[in-house]
Amino acid sequence: MAIVLCAGCGGAGMVESSPATTIQDVAIPAFNADSAYANVARQVGFGFRIPGTDSHKAAAQWLADEMTRYGAEVIRQQADLTAYDGTQLPICNIIAQFSPEKNNRILLAAHWDSRPYADYDPDEAYRNKPIDGANDGASGVGVLLEIARLIGKQAPALGVDIILFDAEDYGAPEWVGGDTSSTWALGSQYWATHKHKPGYRARYGILLDMVGASGVGFYREYFSERYASHIVNKVWECAAQLGYDGLFINEEGGAITDDHLYMNQAGIPTIDIIQHDPTSDTGFFPQWHTHEDDMAHIDASMLDVVGQVLLAVIYGEK
Repeated sequence: MAIVLCAGCGGAGMVESSPATTIQDVAIPAFNADSAYANVARQVGFGFRIPGTDSHKAAAQWLADEMTRYGAEVIRQQADLTAYDGTQLPICNIIAQFSPEKNNRILLAAHWDSRPYADYDPDEAYRNKPIDGANDGASGVGVLLEIARLIGKQAPALGVDIILFDAEDYGAPEWVGGDTSSTWALGSQYWATHKHKPGYRARYGILLDMVGASGVGFYREYFSERYASHIVNKVWECAAQLGYDGLFINEEGGAITDDHLYMNQAGIPTIDIIQHDPTSDTGFFPQWHTHEDDMAHIDASMLDVVGQVLLAVIYGEK
């Protein structure tokens, strides 16, 4: 990406699973942070998830199989897209549909590809090499896979779709210069004009991106406020009721070109839950677009917080 209510709410490595909670007499499943952490590690373990590589194909198959195993109806939306430099990218958006017969739906999303460049790495010699993308990509997917597992065991009141977008992170590297905003989020740009079902609608969407770095909070992102401030309010109020207002910071953040921009333009009011550090040079977590975006910097307790908040929102809906 380029720089930047619920109805009521009752460190790297392994953490205890969150206890089940209750929202207005609705039982919320217990989020398992260890499971989410393992999901992130499994993605990184495939290797670089860059369109056209064998590791990308293997990861796509695993993601689709996991969603199917959790009871979703899965669509693999495949297309050949053109990157900023003319490279042809065989992309695969993975759409998991839970209770597809229900018209009352919400949409969750994250991107699953990893960046082919480390354009902010401190060592210039390594800036043209791909990164693990543990936080930038795999963390949001790891949380959504755990949520998919729980939805498969206990369906919420409404239908849920989960889209894992491809080719979000193939945007032009830092050294290209100029306005490169349209070179990012190619998978969601494609989906926005080629929805997996004709006339597809959802009440709202929530995008996860970079949710696993320790100590980096979430601000109210500009495009989220512009298109879906009521959903920002819903999520941030729910986080506060759960005691996480220190991480879901009730202050404006920057404008970030991410998948949610094109989801909004496609008519679905969508917010971006994305880690933002206004004190850093990049606006993001310290390892962003470097070779240190690896499992050593994934904090399972952060995945746990995001998972708990999302589950409270989902199961609090009527």
